[in-house]
Amino acid sequence: MIKGGSCFANHPKKLEAFPNPHQNPTTPAAPVRKKKVMASSNQRIPEEATIRKAVISLLKWKKKQISDQNPPLSGDIDDHIYLLLTLNKIPNKDFTKTPKKITFPHSLHPSPESCRSCLIIDDRPKPSSQKLTFDFADKKIKSLGIPISKILKLSKLKSDYRSFESKVDLFNSFDVFLADRRVIELLPEVLGKVFYKKRKKIPVPVDLRRDGDWKGEIEMGFCCSLLWLSKGTCSVVKVGKFEGMKVEEIVENVVAAVGGVVEVVPKKWVGVKSFHLKFFDSLALPIYHKDDESVGAK
Repeated sequence: MIKGGSCFANHPKKLEAFPNPHQNPTTPAAPVRKKKVMASSNQRIPEEATIRKAVISLLKWKKKQISDQNPPLSGDIDDHIYLLLTLNKIPNKDFTKTPKKITFPHSLHPSPESCRSCLIIDDRPKPSSQKLTFDFADKKIKSLGIPISKILKLSKLKSDYRSFESKVDLFNSFDVFLADRRVIELLPEVLGKVFYKKRKKIPVPVDLRRDGDWKGEIEMGFCCSLLWLSKGTCSVVKVGKFEGMKVEEIVENVVAAVGGVVEVVPKKWVGVKSFHLKFFDSLALPIYHKDDESVGAK
């Protein structure tokens, strides 16, 4: 049985021990002072104690913000905790074309059985050995006991969801979208700004080759987040939620996400300037910062 929240197996006046909470949320806070660390393949990762302190402070802040709301806000409220990455240099455009899948141990979604999920398959013409039909996908999903709510062919997505209203309906109908990695680059044009403007429900790429490990790929899709490197130096990836996650679960996700992010950014640790944690509307709390003197060192 899969447990919810884990993978298969009011601005306050002050945030304790951290700077002014009214700082622009997209701008990192002042760097935490650390000993100089030389950038190398053995680069030290952020300490768990520092991560835990930041997570606890953010959760306290969010709890007070909610309690101070009178009446409480309703609607689509973003309660995700984000890992904010700052690079030393703007990444090459090749790194910004498609999202990178960052996996971690605790899902940001409800249990897959209770989660409304949509799987987009690539039904474009292919050699018979690789052709993917709705019937084939449906039988495979059912035979493997994979909890997918709806299978949607790429051709049907293009023909039935052309209008803005239909895309909004699709967006609101599911909690999670997964898609064959072979069509990921086509989806921004097909799904449009409804899905991609705020990047709240970008489809997660999964390997859906006929002879591939569908169960493993889709299970991993529920336990990951997407890092889409921006055309600037700052990018974010979701790593936790205020509701439904324990402090240690978020800390473990952050540790895993830092390692995953470093593996997919240009020059790995050498290219990383800092990491912060934040809610969308909170101060960014520092968990790692490379001293300026060591940026160019190897």
